Amino acid sequence: MSESFRQIVRIGEVDMDGSNVILQELTKIKGIGHTVARAILRKAGIPEKLRVGLLSDAQIERLEKLIKNPDVCLPSYMRNRRKDRETGQDLHLVGSDLTLQVKRDIEFEVKIKSWRGIRHKLGLKVRGQRTKTTGRKGVTVGVRRKKK
Repeated sequence: MSESFRQIVRIGEVDMDGSNVILQELTKIKGIGHTVARAILRKAGIPEKLRVGLLSDAQIERLEKLIKNPDVCLPSYMRNRRKDRETGQDLHLVGSDLTLQVKRDIEFEVKIKSWRGIRHKLGLKVRGQRTKTTGRKGVTVGVRRKKK
């Protein structure tokens, strides 16, 4: 390993292992999957097989800019928040912004008392899964034997 190799690199508020490939490590950031990571790396001009620990400061800075504002390198069909309810724009949220927005969406659905909102409020399955035998919480109830 050379002197410029770093064991841990912090990109997009996530600590990344320096010995792993950059494409794999970018997917650890919430809101960035494999396809989005490839698009960001292509726009930044960084090879996909490069180890994270070998990134220069300029390359890390370019990655940070693109991760904070991925709208520059992503077409509208690749964004994770298309036609946002509040602004009407196509957005791509990453990290804590994505987590907070998902919470706000759930609160909104609970507030308007939609089907999904009611299921969220009751702590039940939301996406149509069966609930007869799975998704039980609380005290377990077993079969009891009759007393003689």
